Amino acid sequence: MESDMTLREKLKGKELKAFCFFSMAMLFVAAMAGMIQEGQGPLALIRGLWTIIISRDALITDYFELAGHGAAFLNGVLVMGMGMWLLCREKVKFTGLTMAAVFINVGYGFWGKNPVNILPILFGTSAYALVHGAQLSRYIYTGFFGTSLAPLVTELVYELPFDWRVNLLISIAAGMAIGFILPGLSVHTASMHMGYNLFNVGFSAGILAFVIVCVLKSFGIESESVMIWREGRPLWIAAGLYGYFLLTFLYGLYLCGGKWKGIGKVWKHPGRAVADFVLMEGEGNTLMNMALMGALCTTYICLVGGDLSGPVVGAVLTAFGFSAFGAHVRNYLPVLGGVFLSTFLNRFSLTTPGVQLASVFAVGLAPIAGRFGIVPGILAGMLHTAIVMCTSQMYGGLNLYNNGFSAGWVAIIMVPVIESILMEYERRKRPAGDHKRV
Repeated sequence: MESDMTLREKLKGKELKAFCFFSMAMLFVAAMAGMIQEGQGPLALIRGLWTIIISRDALITDYFELAGHGAAFLNGVLVMGMGMWLLCREKVKFTGLTMAAVFINVGYGFWGKNPVNILPILFGTSAYALVHGAQLSRYIYTGFFGTSLAPLVTELVYELPFDWRVNLLISIAAGMAIGFILPGLSVHTASMHMGYNLFNVGFSAGILAFVIVCVLKSFGIESESVMIWREGRPLWIAAGLYGYFLLTFLYGLYLCGGKWKGIGKVWKHPGRAVADFVLMEGEGNTLMNMALMGALCTTYICLVGGDLSGPVVGAVLTAFGFSAFGAHVRNYLPVLGGVFLSTFLNRFSLTTPGVQLASVFAVGLAPIAGRFGIVPGILAGMLHTAIVMCTSQMYGGLNLYNNGFSAGWVAIIMVPVIESILMEYERRKRPAGDHKRV
């Protein structure tokens, strides 16, 4: 009992930070397991990492297929390590938003982000903070989310018609400009969807990417989407995910003193941003919710015969992270159901890569179901599927958060309509004498 209290005291205020470092260790173990599974040595792992760094990263570039599981997981370790170093250096308090930012970066470390192409964007955000006389910690989350345009940094090196050294300098400058623009832009886009799209920076990044691609096209420079995708569901990856989620749940249960009923309090929140479950209901309940959401997403993909590819595993970890910041089982299931049902009406199948991703990333629209109910949630999932299959072409696959961009449009279209209907319904319910003149 005394040793248990000593451990609790040591963890006090550092529960989530300790969990993130544990997660980094698990990623490294996965990198070693991937290396062994593929019969590689450490040198092959380094070569795979180099392949990731020098290759195009436009959607969809699956690092599992491009460079192997071991190199992809190692890349995830490095991307997460950079984020953790910045968070610790800036002495940022770990909350639900921190978990969302950290794990979306880990997830995209399997398909689009690497330690090199995210740096210019982070430098740009640092410059924005400097110009505004603020600490980087104030804008650090926007910087993390803004690395969704990291493929653009890589793409310019290949697409510009100059010497590669000039191309590199221009791509770095472009990345810094992106990091500088997004903090201001994302503030305005949040008001457009009113917090019903959890992936707000994905929406603002999509708008910015569209503008940049249009400018490039005016100079005859065009980027094309790609499709590099590893099929199959390796047993060791499925077992690793379930094992990781189980440990997460047990850790959360430990922090709650063995009481799991508090998770029900998380499920009562509609999830509309800003909904930081760590600040609302504590670290333990939040971690248990994250674990259940991660297991739910993984199970769904396995049941429909999907693939545990780099993008899908990355999407699951993204949903896992945002389950600390707005998403939970109750508000996610209706939008997931909407994506599932849509495939019986449209030309796509449940195992189409884009639909697999849409089913997991529909978590971004969970607040619509949380606020307005099951039927609007289902409709949001169905509309999301239709839109997300078209939007990537708008910016040549250079915005990694394509689902966030799509979710933004779904929220912008649906929420005002739903609210106007509800307002009219409430108006008609009131007695005639209670109606107010406008």
